[in-house]
Amino acid sequence: MAESGSQEGNYDNRRKMVEKKKFKTDTEEILEEMEKLTVRATWLVYDCSAIRTKPDLSNAMQHLEDVFLMCKEQIEKKWQDGLME
Repeated sequence: MAESGSQEGNYDNRRKMVEKKKFKTDTEEILEEMEKLTVRATWLVYDCSAIRTKPDLSNAMQHLEDVFLMCKEQIEKKWQDGLME
């Protein structure tokens, strides 16, 4: 009888340890996700404030993106032409 009570105590202790580990893991995952969201929100606010203080920045960024895509397209085309030869 005393032995079964001891086994129940061990089972309870193991269950509590598993629950603590799961809680710790869940908490770490939640904190990591919150950190990611905080960084994303910070960048969003930074981008908004940069665009409001200098509206031309948005146009310049769009121009840079367009030029980048054109260059990328040309490089891919030349690479494909090189493979065909």
